[in-house]
Amino acid sequence: MKKTAFLLALIALISSCNQKDRKNPNTENKNFAKLCDQYYEEGLKLFPLNATFAGDNRYNDLLPNDGSVTFLNETKTYYSKYLDSLKNYRREGLNENDQLSYDVLKDQLQINLEGFKYHFEYMPFNQMFALPLLFGQLGSGTGAQPFKTVEDYENWLKRVSAFSNWADTAISNFRKGMKAGIVLPKAVVVKMYPQMYSMVVAEPSKSLFYGPVAMMPENFSAAEKKRLTTSYNHAILNEIVPAYKRLGDFLKNEYLHAARTTSGLSALPGGKEMYAYLVKQQTTTLKTPEEIYQTGLKEVSRIQRQMDSIKNKVRFKGTLQAFFEYMRNDPKFTPYKTPQEVLAAFENIHRRMEPNLKKMFNHTPKTPFEIRQTEAFRAESASAEYNQGSADGKRPGMFYVPILDATKFNITSGMESLFLHEAIPGHHYQISLTQENTKLPKFRRFGFHNAYVEGWALYCESLGKELGLFADPYQHMGALGDEMHRAVRLVVDVAIHTKNMTREQAIKYMMDHEAINEQGATAEIERYMAIPAQALGYKTGAMKIRGLRSRYEKQLGGKFDLAEFHNQVLKDGSLPLNVFERKMDVWAETLQ
Repeated sequence: MKKTAFLLALIALISSCNQKDRKNPNTENKNFAKLCDQYYEEGLKLFPLNATFAGDNRYNDLLPNDGSVTFLNETKTYYSKYLDSLKNYRREGLNENDQLSYDVLKDQLQINLEGFKYHFEYMPFNQMFALPLLFGQLGSGTGAQPFKTVEDYENWLKRVSAFSNWADTAISNFRKGMKAGIVLPKAVVVKMYPQMYSMVVAEPSKSLFYGPVAMMPENFSAAEKKRLTTSYNHAILNEIVPAYKRLGDFLKNEYLHAARTTSGLSALPGGKEMYAYLVKQQTTTLKTPEEIYQTGLKEVSRIQRQMDSIKNKVRFKGTLQAFFEYMRNDPKFTPYKTPQEVLAAFENIHRRMEPNLKKMFNHTPKTPFEIRQTEAFRAESASAEYNQGSADGKRPGMFYVPILDATKFNITSGMESLFLHEAIPGHHYQISLTQENTKLPKFRRFGFHNAYVEGWALYCESLGKELGLFADPYQHMGALGDEMHRAVRLVVDVAIHTKNMTREQAIKYMMDHEAINEQGATAEIERYMAIPAQALGYKTGAMKIRGLRSRYEKQLGGKFDLAEFHNQVLKDGSLPLNVFERKMDVWAETLQ
């Protein structure tokens, strides 16, 4: 009897504690917070480039050999350990912020662990996303890698030494892929080896990596300048140049012959399963490739009707294709003479919309912002992009614009919508506000979910009229072109990787539905060939945010406040879409 009574009392006590947790889960669980911090800190050591981009300079001398068996085993153990640790916490007993962290961490760990079975290391880089290209940005002296102190300069030399080993491992992994039949398409490989050879120079001063020497701080002593200059000259000629040459020679003389003539993953062993995984990873949904494909077809049809209406509004006589041709080739749409004029035009867009931003956003970032021209060495294969600033605000967020020839830069390409997406209020607001939010655990402050981040940026394109833009019908047409571009992606990305659509068929489909030239369409399609499913996140995420906004506007009526809606979307940082929707629904319910 006494033992039974004790057990009943213990059960009652546990029940009482659980009820208290449910009624008042407001206090932070310090042990859980510690777990999140440990996960982030351990992750920085494994992925030190992430630390550099976040403005954390503790690991600026490290460059992991991330394709090695040792590294892959370490990361697998890392993810498994923290997934096991989550079992020690009861989600419903955590406060609201910790519950989000729990959901994000669990999702992240599970999806990362699942990815190991597909041997993505057998295709270690491509023409779009490649450490050799990123390494050039970092080593140029104008990127995220700091070059302000003698220690900064010495840190970079250590990364240079590690890069040579990374390159050899990449070649070894490419060869493993050749044996397993997991290889990149030839159309992609022919773009890669010229990128490698562009880094091969005979004179150190001609190298992109000479930038830090040319801009060496004046407060360095004469002896330090001489020593570092000698070290950088040696590193360029004896480590950097040989590594890039080995990569270029291998890709051109060996790998190209083994590369596939097909375009999609379905041609690879296990390619169908590989693509389904990437769709789940990149969209953070359980949508099947076929569901996404059908959504793309519907969106293409809807946007095309809007394009037709603008064509009729400007009284253009002819087909939509003829209208695209007119926008591509009429000289009045290419008014610029220099890159500086193009950059100034983007800054003008910024100034024009600033007054209306205050109506739609009551929280704006402190991180500075700059517009820059994309460096020449990577401009040919680059798209316009945003590079995040540092968390402390010392390094600004940067909007990069590739300008190969300013006289051919077309204003109907959607300059206004591009700025809304890549710059303000798109990536700059979202990423900077998240990094500046010290209430978030660091793994969320510096986290990234493709569908959320790119979905937000694409949603921002739809705010153009509300921000006082798109008054020019051709800029509105350009914005619709950008939206169409993301809808076309849903069609061609899935078709390439699951329906045997060829590179050439995909290029034609894109050109049939957008005002894009063959060069632009080719670069885009080859991007989807190289990084499958990544392009699906944009439209998937944007449709989720727009759908929630429409739902809450109807549900809440006069209680709906757009600025507060945007604050709620952004305040908790990047989230998987299923976690994001649950969070937003809880917010909306509190207002009803």
